[in-house]
Amino acid sequence: MISVPQALQLVHDHTKKTENITTLPIIKALGHVIVSDIISPIHMPPFRQSAMDGYALGSIEEDNFILSGEIKAGDIENPNIKKGEAIRIFTGAPVPPSAKAVIMQEKVTVSGNQISTQGSVSLHANIRPIGEQIKKGDIALPKGTLITAAGIGYLATLGITTVTVYQKPSIAIITTGNELIPPGQSLLHGQIYESNSAMLQGACTQSGFSNITCYKVVDEYTATIDLIRDTIENHDVILISGGISVGDYDFVGKALRALAVEEVFYKVKQKPGKPLYFAKKQEKIIFALPGNPASSLSCFYIYVLPALLKTCGNTHSSTKRGTAISNTNYSKKGERAEFLKAIISENNVTILDGQASSMLRSFSVANAMVYLPEEVSNVEIGDPVQIVNLP
Repeated sequence: MISVPQALQLVHDHTKKTENITTLPIIKALGHVIVSDIISPIHMPPFRQSAMDGYALGSIEEDNFILSGEIKAGDIENPNIKKGEAIRIFTGAPVPPSAKAVIMQEKVTVSGNQISTQGSVSLHANIRPIGEQIKKGDIALPKGTLITAAGIGYLATLGITTVTVYQKPSIAIITTGNELIPPGQSLLHGQIYESNSAMLQGACTQSGFSNITCYKVVDEYTATIDLIRDTIENHDVILISGGISVGDYDFVGKALRALAVEEVFYKVKQKPGKPLYFAKKQEKIIFALPGNPASSLSCFYIYVLPALLKTCGNTHSSTKRGTAISNTNYSKKGERAEFLKAIISENNVTILDGQASSMLRSFSVANAMVYLPEEVSNVEIGDPVQIVNLP
């Protein structure tokens, strides 16, 4: 059995960034990572642009001007403004090359076809120069950048319609357990509803992964081998829920050994989630998660999600770590590290009731987990504690 830090390091070391890339329309590239530098094909702005509604002036030494026209956003005319002349102009409109400045309309008095300005105006005032944001040929976004909504908007302003990104992994979720039936059916004695596949699929989707297929296998050795073999062949990441312990009807570990996967570790000195298993087969990675729902989800956020992000080049983890002040007294039972469902508000965190590995009620309202390393036995109100913010 290994420690939490050892398990985290092993997952990091044995997870590789994919070599598979794809080109996507920018609107579908949200949450993907850029493969190579994106070069701006244009200046932005591509013309001198008015920063506000007002008047473009032919000179800045005078106070009175004759109005000679109007330019609004989208106009393609490029009139010449002479000294002593002004043109009505609107935000975003192209500023003529001969204009010396734009004065805001609040500082102008209009009388017929003449205007008078109030106060001085500096040269090039309220004019966005060509290439103010970026110049043609410059790097718009460097390789390794995570595409956000703002990034999509930025690329669109440059006229870029597609982007080459690292492909996100294909994920298989396998659930085991003869006692599990789909929600919606009538429960018989000894049966419970299967929740882990929906829970794990939701956790993946929430974190930006959508290429997910769920499978169910009966507690039978040959069927377990066959399904795991097929998912390894057809998916990049395999998440197996349950069946990893050493009971008579736990066939996952036996099947994985039969398939000659490379076991990296089995069992972590933590609560919940002690029977966590991590392996690889070539570049495919395999997590066998505990069957208890809270254990399974805790292991997903701590170990699986960082691995998923790394496979597609994303170093921007959606589970932020930090410290907060405990609002709760808590005493550990045993010497294992613990991950405790909690609610964090500003810099204070409350450890919730209902920490059993089979219980999701507290997890459903939690927005963080408190991490107590092996050496920490007790927490008192006012103590600083390590936290993991949930997505």
